[in-house]
Amino acid sequence: MTALSLKPILVVEDSAEDFTALGRAFRKHALPNPVLRCEDGDQALEYLQGYGKRAGWPQMLPAFVLLDLNMPGTDGRTVLGVLKQDPYLQSIPVIIFSTSTNVRDIEDCYRLGANSYLTKPIEYSVLEEKTRLLISYWLGTSELPFPNS
Repeated sequence: MTALSLKPILVVEDSAEDFTALGRAFRKHALPNPVLRCEDGDQALEYLQGYGKRAGWPQMLPAFVLLDLNMPGTDGRTVLGVLKQDPYLQSIPVIIFSTSTNVRDIEDCYRLGANSYLTKPIEYSVLEEKTRLLISYWLGTSELPFPNS
């Protein structure tokens, strides 16, 4: 395990049910990283732009952001656009995790700078497999940037 692999994983997800299922899948595959949740885009931006500046926020940026696309209020597209325009945050990998399979949504996300786009599966067994692959690739295979290590 590298120090980078123990950075938190930030999940931006408005659905408690989806977050619970994802957390269960992370635990099944023994994800050692802490998992943080923001329930909407505003909370995610506050965390990412204000980390280390506010009491109680962790002192390091996440290894990657798993970002829901369709949320009330500030949606995933807006969060993605802000992150990829911020010189300090733009190197953090952002993985869109959405129920949308719309070609335009996928193209728009890549155009805005998404590092990956995964569709949320309906079946839990498929979610477990996607989670295993996500952990394996992003934390075991890929070389991630070191923003504020």
